Amino acid sequence: MTETSIPLKLINILSDGNVHSCKQFGEKLYINSLNINKHIQTVYDWGIDLLKIPGQGQSNNYRLHTPLQLLDKQVIQMLLPTGRIVVLSVINSTNQYLIDRIAYLQPGDACVAEYQLHGRGRRGRKWISQFGNNIYLSIYWRLEQQGPATLIGLSLMVGIIVAEILQNIGASNVQVKWPNDLYLNNRKLAGILVETSGRSGDIGHIVIGTGINLAMPIMEKRWINLKEIGIDIVRNKLVAELTNALRNALLLFERDGFAPFILRWQALDYLYNKPVKLLRGDGKYSEIIGIARGINTQGALLLEQQGQINTYINGEISLRSYT
Repeated sequence: MTETSIPLKLINILSDGNVHSCKQFGEKLYINSLNINKHIQTVYDWGIDLLKIPGQGQSNNYRLHTPLQLLDKQVIQMLLPTGRIVVLSVINSTNQYLIDRIAYLQPGDACVAEYQLHGRGRRGRKWISQFGNNIYLSIYWRLEQQGPATLIGLSLMVGIIVAEILQNIGASNVQVKWPNDLYLNNRKLAGILVETSGRSGDIGHIVIGTGINLAMPIMEKRWINLKEIGIDIVRNKLVAELTNALRNALLLFERDGFAPFILRWQALDYLYNKPVKLLRGDGKYSEIIGIARGINTQGALLLEQQGQINTYINGEISLRSYT
């Protein structure tokens, strides 16, 4: 595994956005130029936009393209009224970090990281990470029962909370896409991953992960970030707001289920009244075409097909035009 302490120290030095020389790195970190170059490569590998500026002789200077707002546990914790949060620099996955520690967690315990080595989305997809520019946040909860309807409703509820907070900070066009994405200007802004431990119907150990694109360079046209539309985020404040809002919403969801959230979903629904293709199944997908007509009180998708409304709990939706 890549050694992380020196690259993290380099990032802390560089985070002010000023030009720094390899000589400065060596003096502050007590390492030679060969090792500095190795650790600079790790900084690049983590997706940091680092500019190399020729210096004297064979030496190089470096600066960040944009200063970084690094996560600060003390600041985040001060903004939270209650509860515990772990702030990490480099982690395989914030969801997995909590899953591995479920026996020691209390509902509402949270984990946030600067960078995920192996972030994941639904169905095992890789969630692209970049150090210090996005939010990767996971929260643990316990529910008396778990099942497909409960978990879909939970994912939708989280989407509503995240969307409303982002709207409040200026992203007024954010919408939610069934079952687990947030869209802005017809492009993906954020994703939600709900993972469980325990048998269906038993007390459920739930870990909810949220990834939000704040300033990550866009590598695919289907993605968007908040910086692209001119919104600069105070990351520590946003982490605290999300954590607190999700904890409060989870208490309500635990008591009343998804029903209290359904009207809030309708105001945010990205797919409402649009033609959609529902892909169902593992491996070999079956395709179901219809018009999205919202959701029911359990969070199931309502799909109009030949004048009849059918409900679907499981599946993945993608928008496709058809005649």
